[in-house]
Amino acid sequence: MNISSKKKLGGPMKYLYLAIAIIVLTACTKESTEKSTSAIIEKDSPTYRADIRWTSYGIPHVKANDWGSLGYGFSYATAEDAICVIAKDVMMVNGEKSLYLGAEDGHQDSDIFYKTILTDSLLDNFRALQSKKSLLFSQGYVKGYNRYLKDNGGKLPASCTGKNWLREISVDDVDRLNIGTGIRYGVGRYMKNMADAKPPGQQLTIRSADFSGFDGIGSNAVALGSEVTQSARGLLFGNPHYPWSGSSRFHMIHTTIPGELDVMGAGLMTMSRIAIGFNKDVAWTHTVSTALRATLYELTLNPDNPMQYLYGDAYRDIESVAVTVDVLDENGSVIQEIHPVYRTHYGPIVMSKELPWDESHAYAVRDANVYNTQSAVTYDALHKAKSVDDIETALSHQGISFTNTVAADRHGTAFYADISVTANINKAILDNCKVNVEGVPRKMVVLNGSNIDCEWRSDKRSKIQNTLPAEDMPRLKRQDYVTNSNDSYWLSNPHEPLEGYSPIIGEERTARTLRTRAGITLVESLIANGKVAPADIQAMLYAQRNFGAELLLDDVLKICDSTENAMAANIARSCAALQTWDRRQTNESRGAQVWTEFWRNVRKTPDLYQQAFNPDDPVNTPRGIALSKPAVKTAVHEALVKAQNTLDDAGIALDSPWGEVQFSEHNGQRIPIPGGQGWAGMFSMIVADLEKGKGYTPIKHGNSYIQVIAWDEAGKLDARGILTYSQSQEPGSDHFSDQTHLYSQGEWLDLPFTEEEIQADPNLKTLSLQE
Repeated sequence: MNISSKKKLGGPMKYLYLAIAIIVLTACTKESTEKSTSAIIEKDSPTYRADIRWTSYGIPHVKANDWGSLGYGFSYATAEDAICVIAKDVMMVNGEKSLYLGAEDGHQDSDIFYKTILTDSLLDNFRALQSKKSLLFSQGYVKGYNRYLKDNGGKLPASCTGKNWLREISVDDVDRLNIGTGIRYGVGRYMKNMADAKPPGQQLTIRSADFSGFDGIGSNAVALGSEVTQSARGLLFGNPHYPWSGSSRFHMIHTTIPGELDVMGAGLMTMSRIAIGFNKDVAWTHTVSTALRATLYELTLNPDNPMQYLYGDAYRDIESVAVTVDVLDENGSVIQEIHPVYRTHYGPIVMSKELPWDESHAYAVRDANVYNTQSAVTYDALHKAKSVDDIETALSHQGISFTNTVAADRHGTAFYADISVTANINKAILDNCKVNVEGVPRKMVVLNGSNIDCEWRSDKRSKIQNTLPAEDMPRLKRQDYVTNSNDSYWLSNPHEPLEGYSPIIGEERTARTLRTRAGITLVESLIANGKVAPADIQAMLYAQRNFGAELLLDDVLKICDSTENAMAANIARSCAALQTWDRRQTNESRGAQVWTEFWRNVRKTPDLYQQAFNPDDPVNTPRGIALSKPAVKTAVHEALVKAQNTLDDAGIALDSPWGEVQFSEHNGQRIPIPGGQGWAGMFSMIVADLEKGKGYTPIKHGNSYIQVIAWDEAGKLDARGILTYSQSQEPGSDHFSDQTHLYSQGEWLDLPFTEEEIQADPNLKTLSLQE
């Protein structure tokens, strides 16, 4: 495998010229240089003026002199790759899916949800608490998006060309997008159950609730400090595991206001801020945290009236709210449907098979992020940070919706924190108020809604109502390292465990996942071998080592010995594949598919491990397969048989190269994708279902925007990265698969950050806009 620590930028770049035929009073000038084209729109006293420079692989660099103009350029540049994606989400957060697409496929559920939650009053409150520059940025974002539609209306991607849901946007749309992202993994998980909720006697449809958690998102992060790096400065590895399709894809961008702001990184396609990135002094990344943003409340109902619930010594009314949804019927006509939605002071009533609304009980959901007004001010402060101390101060604005933050600075400090929007619930509330509901996982907290003492606590120190104040949330600064791979804060550094926090944030002294243990083990191994350089971190990921196999495969293979197992013959082919497997998931590795299917089947076997989890040795335990236990030995054998049969049924050879088995299809071309399932022991995570006759495809989520940010001995920035799925998900774009090919080949980009680096790009394209 070719691991190139630094690759010179190059390659084709699609550039959409302005449709000057529809623009009045336009003057275009073309730079004399062959590598740069500039279109300048002339107008008296422009309100918005922005320069966009695209470097190789379609990375936009937006420069403006004020916040409104920055928003203007930001949205125009993002729309180049994501106009159809943004438009679809605008339709969604306005509750208009049924209007344009019909009520099927969950569209009506979605419309009811967003019309219920994202009310005009909520938007008014949100906007009233935004900073002036944030309001200007949003106004500019609207102008830039609408300008892009005007300039490119005749040559948009096929996925939205001619669609009646593609329209100009307003500031309300931008605010709905921002709030909607924060709640999609809290109350948003109960979308269909909110639509289903009906009082006893009126119930028609009862579906299951979604307790799957954050499926499709996750992450790895490592920050190294001055004690362990070659430069004696900070080094950050950011590796979010986000979806490979849809609006939760990342988009790379660089924004600059000279003298005030200069930050590069990536944000979600439908968001208006860089979420993960760096400037000349600091770098940060996020991983989804274990803290709870939303809880359920079990309501004790009035036996004489199921529309009332007990609260303290009195009953309160359940409020019925009429939600009007426009629906496109099968004849092409639009009809209005009125749907009642039911609310309590906690939040909306939800109903499912696990959470019934019967004569005695109902359930409501409460989500702290509904009232998160702090996101913009938090990220604006992150973008300007000069040290991890500034990062910590920025996080204390409390606008981080659902993630940990891991950061490093050029001064040499590594930093971890879970300072995120979290329900203000302490151990006493959990001990006294938690209700066990059959069918609801323990991690989904259900509280006694009739007990006033079970309310989320209020704290004057918190900037968001009824959330934990920043001071009460975990953080850690080190000169060696910190890391997180979606387990709780406890083992951010095993040499200094974080303990004593509210269990609503996460568990302490419990077993960590294989992926968490892999990350710690890999980093400790690097440090043990000497001072760490950026290329070492890059190689750590691209080595594609399967930690689970390194830890456990030798024990598994013992069952393949015919002298130990009378039934070894019927697992001979699985055993042969695993015996020759290199215990990696590179494109060339053979046999990884057998381990993947085997571990899928065996990992939840009771008493599987020879050595149980020991909280005093959490990185190295549990370990060993307990083959001395007959039930475990049988389970291992049966899992190997099932793995073999599954792959045979799918038409996948047990020893095929992994790159032929796992791939992404782009315009009919298969691109091999290294990496694998985190639960199977991979640190380099890629998730795909096994499709019969093809393999593990399409890629669902996993490695996405990856950055390795460091500083040399003199403090000069060294920024490297890759966007695994490329900038655009439109098949007609030149940037539909260009970075995906690089990722497949084990290559990286040098990220052009300085003016000199941008100007030196061989494929530079420029556009100057004003309005």
